Amino acid sequence: MRARAGWTGWGPGGGRDSAQAGFTLVEVIVVLSIMGLIMSLVGPRVLGYLTDSKAKTARIQVETLSSAVELFFIDTGRYPLETEGLQALVSPPGGLAAWNGPYLKGASVPRDPWGRPYLYASPDRGRSFLITFTGPDGREPGARAPRPALLPAAPAPPAGGRQAELGPRRAE
Repeated sequence: MRARAGWTGWGPGGGRDSAQAGFTLVEVIVVLSIMGLIMSLVGPRVLGYLTDSKAKTARIQVETLSSAVELFFIDTGRYPLETEGLQALVSPPGGLAAWNGPYLKGASVPRDPWGRPYLYASPDRGRSFLITFTGPDGREPGARAPRPALLPAAPAPPAGGRQAELGPRRAE
């Protein structure tokens, strides 16, 4: 390429005129390649943070629901029965005069971050409870690989005891 006499650069009065201004195809391809490389490095990490935050949110909601169930117990002397479920925290179960709820804000029980209902169990008719969530895969807790802590049948806690399963945890 020949240098022109009096060439002053790419600004007004030198270099390309306004009809030729713009980027070359090579420049555009280089910029798009760099952007693609950055997204391939950053994208998976951002998605990982999103998944982790949903699991943390679900654990916090399980603790909130457990606290509401404890308030239900203080008022009624028992935990909600399995047939009543968590709905007993927002509307009174039939034949329960000591109910002083609602124990949760809103007209319904919140759903987990993946849009599914929390699972509630009261295996010993109102003396203890278990709240779980299924996680991103949507499978029942028994469908995933069992953890050693859940393999042996644990004895029921004493009257007034509680169990709160915080749902799926990361493999370590």
